[in-house]
Amino acid sequence: MKQKLQHIKMIIFDVDGVLSNGDITYTDSGAEIKTFDVQDGLGITMARMAGLKTGIITGRNSSIVQRRAQELKVDAFSQGHFNKTGPYEEIKKKFALEDHEICYMGDDLLDLPLLNRVGFSVAVANGREEVKAVCDYVTAAVGGRGAVRETVELILKRQGKFEQLLESLSKSEDQ
Repeated sequence: MKQKLQHIKMIIFDVDGVLSNGDITYTDSGAEIKTFDVQDGLGITMARMAGLKTGIITGRNSSIVQRRAQELKVDAFSQGHFNKTGPYEEIKKKFALEDHEICYMGDDLLDLPLLNRVGFSVAVANGREEVKAVCDYVTAAVGGRGAVRETVELILKRQGKFEQLLESLSKSEDQ
């Protein structure tokens, strides 16, 4: 596993079931509500601070997800694609990356094509059994509740970047 993680330059996330817990709530007026974990958000920020690219590919269209992606300053964002292979290829081309340099996090059957291609595949603890069976790593945390942060920290620790990042974070708080 450590060898695979050494090559990772980008982490791409699914949304429903990974960045969120998968629940979709509608208000009486039809507005959509999603909940995101702040620790996962900091995890994405930490990945960027450590020099990793970040991306989101999601099957659904959602202004809420677009807003979250903008808040987190992800490097690549694609929504409305149940077939995620096309957006994945565009991201690879944009950043001149190979499959072995990408980590993908998923939870459901639509994620299988990418999970089977990337250099390091991650399923959340509450993902489908078929998904967990093909992944290099299954998080202890469930989707939308720390799984992203767990994955980012795993990669940063295995790449030897975590301690330096902690120092950087503590210095920024002192100023």
